[in-house]
Amino acid sequence: MNIREIQLKDNERMAEIVREVIVEMGAPKVGTAYEDKALENLYETYNKERACYFVIEVEGEVVGGAGIAHLANEAETVCELQKMYFLGSTRGKGLGMKMMHTCLSKAQEFRYEQCYIETMPYMTDAQKLYKKAGFQYLDAPMGNTGHYSCPVWMLKKFI
Repeated sequence: MNIREIQLKDNERMAEIVREVIVEMGAPKVGTAYEDKALENLYETYNKERACYFVIEVEGEVVGGAGIAHLANEAETVCELQKMYFLGSTRGKGLGMKMMHTCLSKAQEFRYEQCYIETMPYMTDAQKLYKKAGFQYLDAPMGNTGHYSCPVWMLKKFI
């Protein structure tokens, strides 16, 4: 298992993984990451200040990823954990928590004070992971992610 920063060559595979998982989970394609313009160009999207996207490889194959970036329309101290998706064959093996720690450490390195995430109500395993990492539920969304089909909002405060 290897966690590394995304490379240009990973764009196509990560877009496939995100879309595959969204369909597998029965999430809507509209109002989710499925239709994000940035999905085809994750390397370029996260190749900017205070942003980073990581992929996880198992036996040399990219099996998932997650990123950190500023949360649009929020204070500069708030980031979002974005596009955290893993192939079904790799879930339940502790890779999500390892990726979460990598992303949250990077967020703190970037001097963010809070980290936001959105998910679906039936993605209970993901919510358990987020709660274990210190995220708490919110009553309303923050920022402007464009993911209006994701009605579960969570926040982690670093300080």
